[in-house]
Amino acid sequence: MSQSLRQRVEAATLPAAGLVTLLLLTLLFYYPVGRVLSEAVWRAGAPTADPLLAVLADPFFFGVLAQAAEDPAVLWTAIEPHSLRLTVPLTDLGVALTYPFPNYRLGLFGFTAYQALLSTLASVALGLPGAYVLARFEFPGRRTVRSLTAVPFVMPSIMVAIGFIATFGRTGVVNTVLTSLGLGRIELLYTLPIIVIAHAFYNAPLVMRVTAAAWESVDAGTAETARSLGASPRRAFVDVVLPQLMPAILTGALLTFVFSFMSFAVVLALGGLSLATVEVWVYQRVTQLDYETASALATLEMAFSLVLTYAYLRYEARQRAGSPARPPERKPLFGPLDGDRLAVWAYVGVALVVFVTPMASMVLASVTGPDGFTLAYYRFLVERQTTGAAFQIKPLTAIRNSLLYGAGSLALAVPMGVLLAVVSTREFPGSKLLDTLSMAPFAVSGVVVGLGLLQGLVFGTTAFGYRFTVTGAVAVVAAHAVAAYPFVTRNVAPLLATIDRSVVESARVLGASRIRVLLDIELPQVVAGVLAGAAFAFAISVGEFDSTVILASGSAAYTMPVAIERFLGRRLGPATAMGCVLLVVTAVSFLVIDRLGEGRGM
Repeated sequence: MSQSLRQRVEAATLPAAGLVTLLLLTLLFYYPVGRVLSEAVWRAGAPTADPLLAVLADPFFFGVLAQAAEDPAVLWTAIEPHSLRLTVPLTDLGVALTYPFPNYRLGLFGFTAYQALLSTLASVALGLPGAYVLARFEFPGRRTVRSLTAVPFVMPSIMVAIGFIATFGRTGVVNTVLTSLGLGRIELLYTLPIIVIAHAFYNAPLVMRVTAAAWESVDAGTAETARSLGASPRRAFVDVVLPQLMPAILTGALLTFVFSFMSFAVVLALGGLSLATVEVWVYQRVTQLDYETASALATLEMAFSLVLTYAYLRYEARQRAGSPARPPERKPLFGPLDGDRLAVWAYVGVALVVFVTPMASMVLASVTGPDGFTLAYYRFLVERQTTGAAFQIKPLTAIRNSLLYGAGSLALAVPMGVLLAVVSTREFPGSKLLDTLSMAPFAVSGVVVGLGLLQGLVFGTTAFGYRFTVTGAVAVVAAHAVAAYPFVTRNVAPLLATIDRSVVESARVLGASRIRVLLDIELPQVVAGVLAGAAFAFAISVGEFDSTVILASGSAAYTMPVAIERFLGRRLGPATAMGCVLLVVTAVSFLVIDRLGEGRGM
């Protein structure tokens, strides 16, 4: 190849790769999501708002607000203003609950928002003390604990649900301990509190992580100045420290609300249809082949989550601050047991119950039967693999599919994520808009993506006189890649932004093409970020449930999380055994990629 031809090829490579990435993003995300939207606003070749209006006017979905649209007086007469503890008969959702909120039917959307609000409050209450411990105390393993706050992002949600069932179920660890002490059982499964606790398990580490970072950036001199002027420790904290923490607390709370509002696997496993949220009801409508209602619900939910995500991004951009003049000093956690340390150790006990007990209970339940220690549940998995019928879930097939889909997702997610990271660190007209659009999968649930891929690719699309269809396996890989590539982008982009631009510009002046600069100068300096993003991407693919359970329905494209959900419908033992297999596969995969990153800055 001649020198001039090679230069032209290199010059065209990066724009071509960017175009391919844009086409893939359009095909795998924007087109499927657009299909969901079109089902809700397009009928018989013409635009229509009928499906959306039907949902908005249905009291089942919007409760008293739907009734108030016809008669505003309903909104006021439905509330009992003089009751201190009002009740909400959620008969439309198939369950009667009593909680301290006004006495009217919330409807599906109202209940979804309410449980997200409770989950947010619980996550903040559990996360703030943890942030205080990480920011103000020094102890062995502090950095490791801080790193572990990222684990819930990649931990399979269905596995966490199994852990909570093994912990708080009728025969779970908690009730076993209570009955052994002669106390009564507690019934938490299929109640709102268990869903709230499980959401706190996921989201409290997020609140903890962002708040601890803000706490460590508080200038110690400001609090000391307030103390020197006569303020008590409590007044100095409320007037000086807390205002500096509020942006981080509100950021974590808003993200928690969005994640809890779009939660699927946790609610499906721990609440079922009796405590259905919008996500669960979309899935239920899909299983009943009612795609019009499912699309209308998904569209309204997507609009709500996008508004909240946009508000979060705008708020975060306004609250970015510089480095502190002097960060507060940490004090040793191990020392004389004063009131401060006593409160910390009490929190550690609560945290162990919430964060450690569910996973430990799952492992224990997988090897414990009515007569004590047993390997019967693991033998069941082996027997199912060897003797199971073709239509039954087979564990080895689920493991093989999960690993293959993970590899396929990496092949798509890593190049897409790296290229979008390059774009996000460059300033050009429209760069911010492109960066925002590329992060849209964060704000769209896996159920919506799965529904769109099912309608648009699995069922087939006619174009250029030909009907294009894909298998369930290809659609699953597409859904996983869409969910994973933003994590690659967010791991690589900060490192790219720290590279000295003069080095890049010098290479360009000396005649290096843009792709050559990327390959020879930039990527070698961000290998750690690429591998970290790859580890997240693979773990997310292996544990993804929301879109997979829709795309794998009725096919052999099921994965380990789907197998767990299917086994859970049979009995807990096999589900916990499969959950432990998923835990091992996820941990080993993470460990392998981490070892590959040794010596490269990871």
